[in-house]
Parts: sequence; C-alpha cells; structure tokens
Amino acid sequence: MKVMLAMSGGVDSSVAGAVLLEQGHEVVGVTMRLWGGESDSGCCSVSDVDDARRVAQQLDIDHLVFNFSDDFNHHVVDPYVAAHTDGITPNPCIECNRHLKFDRLSERARLLGFDAVATGHHARIVQGDGGQFELRRGEDRPKDQSYVVHMLPQSELAFTLFPIGDMTKAEVRVRATELKLRTASKPDSQDVCFITATGGGREAFLGHRIPFRRAVVKDTAGEQVGEVDSLEMVTLGQRRGLQLAGAPSRRYVVDIDHTAGVVTVGDETDLLAAGEKVTQLVWSREPVAGDVLVQCSAHGEPRAARLSLNDDGVRGMVEWHEPQRRISPGQSAVFYATDDDLVLGGSLIARR
Repeated sequence: MKVMLAMSGGVDSSVAGAVLLEQGHEVVGVTMRLWGGESDSGCCSVSDVDDARRVAQQLDIDHLVFNFSDDFNHHVVDPYVAAHTDGITPNPCIECNRHLKFDRLSERARLLGFDAVATGHHARIVQGDGGQFELRRGEDRPKDQSYVVHMLPQSELAFTLFPIGDMTKAEVRVRATELKLRTASKPDSQDVCFITATGGGREAFLGHRIPFRRAVVKDTAGEQVGEVDSLEMVTLGQRRGLQLAGAPSRRYVVDIDHTAGVVTVGDETDLLAAGEKVTQLVWSREPVAGDVLVQCSAHGEPRAARLSLNDDGVRGMVEWHEPQRRISPGQSAVFYATDDDLVLGGSLIARR
C-alpha cells in the first residue's frame, strides 16, 4: 500500500515508519506545521520538524511539510480560548486529532492517492466479526493512547494504520536504537504544544487573549471565604491558589458559577457525584448503552458505570457504580467495553 505517515519528530512515528517499510509498504513522511508561534513542548517546534526530516532521510523516504496552521487555529486554539471564557475545560490534543490528524490529513491523503494514513499512536485497529473495524488499547497499557483517538468512525478506522500498537515503548526505543535513528532517546513530548513554559504557561497564554475576571470564593454554606483574581483559571478539584483565609482543612473547588462569578469550595467528599451528563456522543461502531467502563483523562483509571442514551442520540447520562469525583465540563469521557480493551465511543462531559 501507499501510506502517508504522520511524522511528529518523535521516536514513535519514526519507528512506525521503519515498521511500515519492513511490511513492504511505500511510505511518504508528512509533518504538519500547525502552530505558528513559539513552541517548546513538542509536536510543533522547529526542532521537531527537523528531526522528522532527518529521520525520513535515514529511512530513505520522501518527507513533506503541510502547513495546516489556519485549520489548527480555527479548530483547536480559538475554541480552547473561547472555552475558558465560557467556563469549559477543553482537551486541545483530542481536538487536534479529531480535526487535523484524522480529518484534514486523511482528506489530503485521499486527494493525493494514498491508500492509508499511519501515525505513531499506541493503539490498535483490528477487523472484527462481520468485517467491522475495532479500536482497541495499545499493547503497552501505561502508554496506551486509545483515549485520544476514540473519535475515529468506521471510515477512518478502515483508512488508518497504527504500526507500533502491538509494541511496548521499551521495544520501540530498542528498535530505534538498533536502526540508529536520531530520535531513539528523545523524550516524549508534552501535551499542549502551543502552551510554552518559557512563555509563562497557560495563564500567560490566556491572559494575552481574554480579560480575566475576579470572583468571590464561598463555602458550601454560602459564606464568602476568599477571592480569586482569574475565574477563567479555576478548575474543579483545584486546591491551590484560592487565597482562602484561615482554612481549617483542605478545601477544593466543588462548583464554579461563571455567570455569577462565584467559586464554591468544600471538602473532598463534596466533590463526589453519582453521575455525569454527557454530550456530543460519537461511536466506533453502533451506539451502546448499559454497563461500560469510562475513562476521563488520557491516563486515568477507567471506572465502572451504566450509560443511558437520550432519544436525540447525542446526549446521555453516566451513572457511576460508586460515586466519583466530579469532572470538569468539556473533558472527554471515553467508553470501553467491560473487558477494558475495546473502545466503544466517547463524549464530552456536559455542563450541569
């Protein structure tokens, strides 16, 4: 097959290219230029593009650079900023996968006559009974990335290859070392490529783009106990930076009212909830209701729950078997079969 390989400049996509060549595919490496600003955390930095190009030379494959910065701003950066204004906690890496790596890039690959796209994600795609494709966890559970690619429908699963999904990270690095690839010992990139530590982090990035609002902090009885300078920087479960006067014990953010400008704090038990509303449901195959495992962060522990669906097909309710900490609206809840391997679909946590 003629395969377009997304090369991030990291060790995983580098070894993915080597595996594809060993399997007899015709491979062309592509690096997406997404973020036009400074980046010191991987995926979008100049050094990563250079690493990808040099690995392509080592593998003796062609290497292209696609400039998708306008799409990245439209689908990832602008919604990220708007979400914080609205009191939503987004996951930009999932949106990048959704709109860029498995939409824009796949579209370009099809237009150029490629038979498949491939990435270095630690996840697996297998063809199940009846010919349907299944998304499953990667072999290396601690490095599993099925959570961030949960949105792939059948059309994309059929067009996508994950060449290192059956390998552990240690095996990937050994293979890279054997091949003398320049990325063999390169550290894994951090999550948000456009939030730089040298640029002041998330607070500085948002502060240059939106006005921050002060907010009062109240306890669960409604009594004011402090203030915060930046309501947009507060998240559920937060404990530090709340400027609480003489708090007798640890207190956590248990509710945020962006309309009223009020942050409510309580103890850890006040964070517990029986369930969460979910919205923007997507499925790998057909919709599923009933007992599932739900994972709410990239490397979070999946929790047992019962999933019910609304008649509109895009909303539902997750009812935990045991109360769990509340999850910030905008975060992804990904549904796995009870074997904790097969990805069923996913959603966003809805506002209460």
